[in-house]
Amino acid sequence: MTSILNADLHCHSVVSDGTLTPEELAARAANNGVELWALTDHDEIGGQHRAAAAARAQGMKYLTGAEISITFAGQTVHIVGLGFDPDDTRMQQGLYQTRGGRGQRAMAMSDSLAAVGIRGAYEGALQHAGNPELVSRTHFARFLVEAGICRDTNEVFRKYLTEGKPGFVPHRWATLRDAVGWIVDAGGVAVIAHPARYSFSANEEYALFSEFKAHGGQAVEVVTGSHTAAEYVKYADMAREFGLAASRGSDFHSPDESRTDLGALPYLPGGLTPVWELLAGRIQ
Repeated sequence: MTSILNADLHCHSVVSDGTLTPEELAARAANNGVELWALTDHDEIGGQHRAAAAARAQGMKYLTGAEISITFAGQTVHIVGLGFDPDDTRMQQGLYQTRGGRGQRAMAMSDSLAAVGIRGAYEGALQHAGNPELVSRTHFARFLVEAGICRDTNEVFRKYLTEGKPGFVPHRWATLRDAVGWIVDAGGVAVIAHPARYSFSANEEYALFSEFKAHGGQAVEVVTGSHTAAEYVKYADMAREFGLAASRGSDFHSPDESRTDLGALPYLPGGLTPVWELLAGRIQ
């Protein structure tokens, strides 16, 4: 398969912080011309069998997926896993422990918002969470919009839930070594998600790519919903420099919130190894 393939290998369902079910996402992806799809819920692989069955029903090829939260150089970074065995016990246990910290963090976020007069935020966020183990900033943001405190989720993240603002609580996630190890040991390929979103210095970014590769990471998202055209070029160059394959994914969460729809991205730049070439034997 070439780089001219409508692959969407990054999106979220109600199993984490999306608003559509795996079946609704599969239908939307297929309607938008996606040929190869992966559902990559945050720190959760409970939707994988449903997503694979839904992809088959829509006549799409499918790769298993997850987006794992890690801490690197004091920041939260996301590592996407593709093509792993969703029944791998070590990975399931690792993700369960990673999710475990979210409940305490959500309560602390609610307390921080209550301190500025916004009460009931935890209960409100819970109403938007399909999975109570995975209450996240996105669910709090939807509550703040619903409660009329902010017009939209963009305004929420300008005023709340980010560093230095009410409702922000940092969380220590898995390590880079953990996340890449779980994915690789379960037969998958690890991918650095949306690298332009992190506020690293050039040296920190170089360290991230170097350590990722040293731990067995093999790919980077080059074309993704939050990247600009200039960033496609930058990360295509970095993929070549580090000998990494390239991935493509919208990071779609919701028809009302996401700036890029499933399947609507430009194709990967030429001269790169598409990540699906590394995973030919894992495509369902």
